Amino acid sequence: MAYEIDKPEEQWRAELTAEEYHVLREAGTERPFTGEYTDTKTTGVYSCRACGAELFRSDTKFDSHCGWPSFYDPKDSDAVELLEDHSLGMVRTEVRCARCGSHLGHVFSGEGYPTPTDQRYCINSISLRLTPDGG
Repeated sequence: MAYEIDKPEEQWRAELTAEEYHVLREAGTERPFTGEYTDTKTTGVYSCRACGAELFRSDTKFDSHCGWPSFYDPKDSDAVELLEDHSLGMVRTEVRCARCGSHLGHVFSGEGYPTPTDQRYCINSISLRLTPDGG
């Protein structure tokens, strides 16, 4: 897939820390309950750490107790790309930034999530950058 922002991997490596590169460009995962935004209540916009695209608003963030920041809906329907993921011996839905293709996390659907959309976007904190409202 062609993305609006398309850089060679060497450039991504130079612009991101090793941890950011591992998650964003190699579809890694940060350890649960270790990310800087897991328990954040600050209002604002969460953007892609790799390219700055606005992805989620804080008013869609909720406490899912899964170990990662969780949202029930992206800021705009075209802000993220959803792909079937067959890694780790299971079928999941990967969430990527639609602007640069960076890995963000996974989305899970089903009744039982306390959200208006019955969805839980579990997103790695290291994939995001929060801009507080008014900031």
